Amino acid sequence: MGVNIGNLLNKRKIKFEHLASKVIAIDANNMLYQFLALIRKPDGSLLTDTKGHITSHLVGLVFRITHLMVKYDIRPIFVFDGKPHILKKRALEKRREYREKALHEWQKALKEGKFDKAFSKAVASALLTRDMIADAKKVIEYMGLPIVQAPSDAEAQAAYIVAKGDAWCVCSRDYDSMLYGAPRLVRYLTISGTEFLPSLGLVKPLIPEIIILKEVLKQLKITREQLIDIAILVGTDFNEGVKGIGPKTALKLIKKYGSIEKLPYRILDRINFDYEMVRKIFLYPEVNDEYSIIFKKPEIEKLEYFLINEKNFSPKRVKTVIDRLMRLSFLRQKSIEEWVGRDG
Repeated sequence: MGVNIGNLLNKRKIKFEHLASKVIAIDANNMLYQFLALIRKPDGSLLTDTKGHITSHLVGLVFRITHLMVKYDIRPIFVFDGKPHILKKRALEKRREYREKALHEWQKALKEGKFDKAFSKAVASALLTRDMIADAKKVIEYMGLPIVQAPSDAEAQAAYIVAKGDAWCVCSRDYDSMLYGAPRLVRYLTISGTEFLPSLGLVKPLIPEIIILKEVLKQLKITREQLIDIAILVGTDFNEGVKGIGPKTALKLIKKYGSIEKLPYRILDRINFDYEMVRKIFLYPEVNDEYSIIFKKPEIEKLEYFLINEKNFSPKRVKTVIDRLMRLSFLRQKSIEEWVGRDG
């Protein structure tokens, strides 16, 4: 879900070629959810193997990621969510309710023969399970690509990795990594084509875009701490926000008064959550400092067996994936310093 501050952030279109030879820290859970939302049959149902296990996310993973690596020389690492912060419980429950409602509406639309509506509702009903994550990690490992397990929020971990210089940018659809201090965020990299927005009933083209934190802060004439306060007023995964305050109003208030503490009492009186705790989550997130980023030689036989024999992928399509992987010279146990791409 993420924080709703996108309208305040200066975004620039970016060509895939600009990311050549750069290490990209991908918010893996976010990416897999996007694959589950978009890779579906015409009636909105997900792709599965013969045992009924969902494979839509694996299709996106093996074909989209290998395409990006071969065509644009992009070097992905995958950062997975850990245990959610206790304050995230409300947001997770809200997502569950939204998903269950969408699932019910999808099934209803199918019965009524309204297939366009059914697909739109199916998109919003995506659920990423532990088994799906385990399958995705297995595929990533067999492809020779690095996995970083975050202790809590993947976006916090990815932002930390980029801030340390071990990756060039975070890749996520959400904006939270900006609050965690990510120097660069690239959106719409791992998916292509168009995106359906269920809440608006609109389809929009997906064009990769980059957001640079320094540029955002300079343009808005604020600090990162103030950006966090703006997000808190609007609402984050850790708090509901203040009713009646949107991004533009929040920006105006923080620029005028400096911080949440200095806001007029009439506004402070409407804050019914611990904003200091939320602020600390973004300023001092729980991260894993003992991660390893090594690109390895792909385990071709294991990948082939898993995709073909266990997940019922077409041997012809798997051969396409294998051929792509075999063309990638960087998958040979290289040290991270050789591949980060620190320029730009």
